[in-house]
Amino acid sequence: MKLKGKKVKMTQIWHDEKVVPVTVIRLNENESVAELKEGDKVRVSGTSKGKGFQGVVKRHGFAGGPKTHGQKDRLRAPGSSGPTAPQRVIKGRKMAGHMGNERVTVKNLKVVSVEEKERNVFLKGAVPGMIGGTVEIQK
Repeated sequence: MKLKGKKVKMTQIWHDEKVVPVTVIRLNENESVAELKEGDKVRVSGTSKGKGFQGVVKRHGFAGGPKTHGQKDRLRAPGSSGPTAPQRVIKGRKMAGHMGNERVTVKNLKVVSVEEKERNVFLKGAVPGMIGGTVEIQK
C-alpha cells in the first residue's frame, strides 16, 4: 500500500500530555486516509533538499587541515586523493560535488494522528524534502 501526498509543514502538537514534533502531510484526493491509524509505523520516501555543489567537509564530514603550522588556505581541503601504487584516483573516492536532491527513505515514523476531513496525516519526526514536496507513505 503506497499513499502519495504533499509535505505541508513541520510543527508540534500536544499528544498524551506531551509536546510532539510532527510533520503534516496532506494526502492526494484519490488516496484513502482510512488505511492509516494512530500508532502505525510507516516508511516515508521523498526527494531531499538540494544543496548544490559542496566541498568534502560539508558533503562527507572530512576534518579539514590544521589552522596553523604553515597552512594558509588549506583549511577545508580534502588532502591526498589517492595512493602512489596504482598512480590514479580509485573510483568511488569521496570528493566535492553535488549534494542532495536525491531519493531518501525514512523508516519507522509513527503516525501521531489522522484528520479524515482535511486528509492530513501527522507523523512524528522529520520527513525528507521541502515544504510542498511530494512524499510517498508505505505501511
